[in-house]
Amino acid sequence: MSNYILYGITIILLIISFYKDKKKTKMALKKAWKSFENILPEFLGVIMLVGVLLAVLNAEVISKIIGNNSGWFGVIAAALVGAITLIPGFVAFPTAAMLVQNGAGIMQIAAFVSTLMMVGIVTMPVEIKYFGKKLTILRNIFAFIFSLLVAFIIGKVVSGI
Repeated sequence: MSNYILYGITIILLIISFYKDKKKTKMALKKAWKSFENILPEFLGVIMLVGVLLAVLNAEVISKIIGNNSGWFGVIAAALVGAITLIPGFVAFPTAAMLVQNGAGIMQIAAFVSTLMMVGIVTMPVEIKYFGKKLTILRNIFAFIFSLLVAFIIGKVVSGI
């Protein structure tokens, strides 16, 4: 229901914007479409990859690898995958939800999402170019450690400390 309200508000604001300045509104819509076109292949690729993984790995296998009973091995495995994966946030959270629904543990998914957002192994060359090697490596190490801390805290909060 709230989605319909948000869509309605968006349409109303778009109409107001179009009424105030047609040229700027058309330009904004063109930019938005271009952004959508640029993101779509990446988004579809990740969704297809997750779909294939969920088809190949049933809930039992996912639960063994990164389920609640996998303990710190599962947390580290999920954190390592998150650290080397380059997925935008708007794809990461639905992916995390699908994994939890298929048997992944909350603590493990917290580590995955946290490292996914904060650790950038794939983007290190660009980061080194702008910030230097030492700072980039330190930032990534501290982000990885912080991600494990986040996973631990999430695990304790969800389990009721």
